[in-house]
Amino acid sequence: MPSHMPAIVPTPNSVAELDRLGDQIAELSAHLEAATARLLTLIRDFDARGGWNSGFRSCAHWLSWRVGLDPGAARERVRVARALGTLPLLAAALARGELSYAKVRALTRVATPETEARLLGVGRAGTAAHVERIVRGWRRVDRKAEARESARRHAGRALHISQDEDGMMVLRGRLEPEVGALVMRALEAARDTLYRKERAAGAPAATADPAADRPTRAQQQADALALLAESALHHGLDPGAPGERYQVVVHVDAAALADADEPGQCVLEEGEGVSAETSRRLACDAGRVVMRHEPDGRVVEIGARTRTIPPALRRALQHRDRGCRFPGCGVRVAEGHHLHHWAQGGPTTLSNLALLCRRHHRAVHEEGYGMERQPDGVLRFRRPDGRLLPDVPPLPAVPADPVHALRVRHEALGLRLHPRTACPGWLGERLDLGWAIDVLHPLATRAVGSSPSPAPAM
Repeated sequence: MPSHMPAIVPTPNSVAELDRLGDQIAELSAHLEAATARLLTLIRDFDARGGWNSGFRSCAHWLSWRVGLDPGAARERVRVARALGTLPLLAAALARGELSYAKVRALTRVATPETEARLLGVGRAGTAAHVERIVRGWRRVDRKAEARESARRHAGRALHISQDEDGMMVLRGRLEPEVGALVMRALEAARDTLYRKERAAGAPAATADPAADRPTRAQQQADALALLAESALHHGLDPGAPGERYQVVVHVDAAALADADEPGQCVLEEGEGVSAETSRRLACDAGRVVMRHEPDGRVVEIGARTRTIPPALRRALQHRDRGCRFPGCGVRVAEGHHLHHWAQGGPTTLSNLALLCRRHHRAVHEEGYGMERQPDGVLRFRRPDGRLLPDVPPLPAVPADPVHALRVRHEALGLRLHPRTACPGWLGERLDLGWAIDVLHPLATRAVGSSPSPAPAM
């Protein structure tokens, strides 16, 4: 206590009152832990059923938008919720208010269906600090076991590249952890380099979403790999002129670009077809060269290369929007989108443009999401079924006395929570971490023929 603050000495009358206040805190905490278990069950079900997949990148991204969680906390909630789906003993203890979320969160980092029973005992007996120390010790033993597998992993390294029947390139491989880390660092460096160059030159972004949230890991990693390949070619791995030689070229008939129902080709330079809507998305913010053909296919005229969004307008767009305008997103690396496509007569003006990240640009073009600007300049988004997707989610209905409602719900479920529900069995003795790990961890080495003594309460 700071020296300038007077010491508070409870009076005999206030001691009993403070004890009651402490009991109320402990009891309400048990109710909150039980409610957290219910919340995690709902999150796990929502995640498994793809309820977040309405324009959001992941369940954690949706949680951050819908209930205001910090992105890191949202990812951790989803991780714990998924883990408890395979750990029924820990899930039940949390639902009964016997374990705190802090303890369960730590235990789910190491628990498996085979080990959760003994780790549940740790959670019941020890404090949250004990649990954290044991989890760290447990993970050290796990790392030693992993080291013994290092040689086997090295022999299994591989990378296979093939093309499927749709023309998509399929990559399958196994990399050692340190090589994988190197690849990840290279991906990050490529993204950062391309982003800085784009900002300095005022050119349109052609980058993937940042990897801050990875529930849609496969799509984001594919985008990042494309960025790494382009960056490598731009930095001297090939002696050619990569700026022109390695750009992606799409040939689109003007009629098909303006109307998906019109006949016409939409193909990559190599001949692989893409949809008309994909062509429109790529053409929103790209270089454009107009070619005129004779009926026999001969090219008779080629126009000058221009940008669909001029650099100066692109800078103004970036300054106004600052990032993706899709509700709940805000990713800073984004592409220009024509609300009324230029191929259909829409003007290339600031009022007809908005920034969208690659994920949400695809959602608007290929996945049926609607986007329009209101007369007051506000953007309105709609789901594929026509329902509005608001920038700010509606406030949930909260009862006048939420604590009373929580108690009533738990009583209806047969929960009898009291101030000592989550009290650990620790009696104050020192934790022998080495002994505890030897007893608890199935891979810990013990003397042959020795039998562990009963674990002391912590």
